[in-house]
This record gives sequence, structure tokens and C-alpha cells, in this order.
Amino acid sequence: MGKHALLSASSSHRWLNCPPSARLCEKYEDTGSEYAQEGTDAHSLCEYKLKQALGMDAADPTENLSFYNEEMEQCALDYAAYVLELVEDAKKTCKDPVVLIEQRLDFSRFVKDGFGTGDCVIIADGTLDIVDYKHGKGVEVSAIENPQMMLYALGALELFDGIYDIDTVRMTIFQPRRENVSVCVMAKDDLLQWAHNDLTYKAKLAYEGSGEFACGDWCRFCKAKAVCRKRAEYNLELAKYDFEMPDILEDAEIAAILDKVDELTAWAADVKEYALRQALSGTSILAIKWWRDVPTAGTSARRQWPTPFLRQDMIPMPKRCWVLRRCRSSWVKRSLTSCWAV
Repeated sequence: MGKHALLSASSSHRWLNCPPSARLCEKYEDTGSEYAQEGTDAHSLCEYKLKQALGMDAADPTENLSFYNEEMEQCALDYAAYVLELVEDAKKTCKDPVVLIEQRLDFSRFVKDGFGTGDCVIIADGTLDIVDYKHGKGVEVSAIENPQMMLYALGALELFDGIYDIDTVRMTIFQPRRENVSVCVMAKDDLLQWAHNDLTYKAKLAYEGSGEFACGDWCRFCKAKAVCRKRAEYNLELAKYDFEMPDILEDAEIAAILDKVDELTAWAADVKEYALRQALSGTSILAIKWWRDVPTAGTSARRQWPTPFLRQDMIPMPKRCWVLRRCRSSWVKRSLTSCWAV
């Protein structure tokens, strides 16, 4: 895959809402995931099927796709069929519409060094179509006020607005595994107004690493999500209920907890995964932290123990033994074992 911009279209939902996260994420390696690789495979197949349907030369990538299956094949065929419908529709008002596939789109006039790759762009008189394929089935993606799509549209306008008489932008999310085809239609003038009045200011903050950290659903794909202090503060607001029994909470308090419980659970899982990776890499910071915070007689282990900590079931046996060998006091060993049993 190609190099990603610091302020890429695909990460714009995050850096527009949390500008300093752009520079913060530079410090962390992109470890990738099977889901991301599956998405990459699906995009490669979609590109091939669409080019094939349009009569363009293309090499079949199927044998090199690690996650290829019948479902992915059908999704790619459905995507190609949908785009062909849009092309035929464009031909009704324009005799020579342009179809761009996996096109680099530069929107650096509004976002410094900003660019992204559009899955499919259809340029015709009157309407500019932006189509983005989403293979994921976990979260349904909407095209409504979607900054990634709006940035792609700005990049396409930079290329063709002077050649074609474009007054409307139509942005489509095609997400077949969720049976989701989300469409947003926007006047070109409204898009440019957003770019000048909102986008450029926030993009400048993000590029400089300034502005305020903010927590929200955009944290899901942030590389720093496990160690971000703002996210920790946001989720640990629930700690005020830590020593209260559920039956004495007010209905409004329970409602407030329910509103945040999914994000809280996701944050805890992210912290746990990060701590496990640190332990497996041989980092001893957490072990030192445990040793310093061993509860003394008469002190509640629950109150004194740091968060996050690794339980015994989180550490493979070789690493667990290594931690124990580093603890020379038998009293410390007993305390660690007791904590791991929590």
C-alpha cells in the first residue's frame, strides 16, 4: 500500500474532531490487522471487477488474495454493477463522462499535504459522483456529512471543476456486508463553504499538533487510543460509582452509565491489549509498577492497585515466570500471585 498523508481523508473524522491526535499518532507504528488486510484484498478485487466490467485491462488478483472467498467475490460483483448503473445515469446528461478508479485525489489547497485515494470517481456535466467501498460489517458507515467523502470530492473538483460544469456532488458509501448503500447529495457551493469556513482552520490546528484533545467515536481507529490521557479521563468518570452498589444509584445515574458503557468496555479492552503487548515485548515498566504498589497490611488492594494491571491469565507462562524471577522477596511473590488471582 502507498504512503498515507499525515492528514489523510480516511482519518479525517478523527483529526477534525481531535486535531492534536494527528501528530500524536505519528509516534506509533501502524501494526495493521487481519480486518485491514481483508479490506485491502476486497478493494483489490473490486478494482479488478470494475475495470473488467468497463472493458479496461486489468490483472486478476484473486490468487494473491489471502482472504478471498465467495462472499468477497459477490460483494465485488455487486459493487461493479452499482458503479455501472451510475455511469449509465451520467451518460444521460454527458456524452463523455470520466470514470477514475483508485484515483489519487489531492486536496492540499485546503489541507496541507492532504491527499487520499478515491475508489471510484465519475465526472460528468452537472454531477460529480464519489463512490467509496466499505468491506467491514461491524459498523454501518453513513455518507451524510462524511468528511472522508467530502475531502475526496474536493480533490476531484480540483482536477475537473474547470473542465466540466459541476454544480452537485453525490457521495455514496457502498457497504454490501451491511446491506448499506448510503448516499449524500450536496451542492458544490455548500461543499466549498465547509472547506473554507471549517476545514481549513481545523486542518491547520491538526498539522501543527495544536488544539484540544477530544474523545468520541473517532477514537476507535486512533493509534494512541490505549494510552491517550484524554480518553482515560473521559472513561474513568465512571469511577465515581466504583464503591456504590447498583441498587442505590438513581435512574439518571444508571442511564448515564448505560450511555457510556460500550465506549468504556472498548477502552478497557484497548488498554488491556496494549499492556499485554508491552509485557510480551519484554518491557518491565509494568512489573516495576506492580512491585512499588504492592498493598501494605491493612490497605485495600482494590483501592491501591494501579490501573491498568495484568492478571495472571493475561500473561503467557514464560513471561509470567520471568516476572516472578525478578521479584526477590517471597512476600512480593505472594502479593503478586494474590493480585493475579483477582
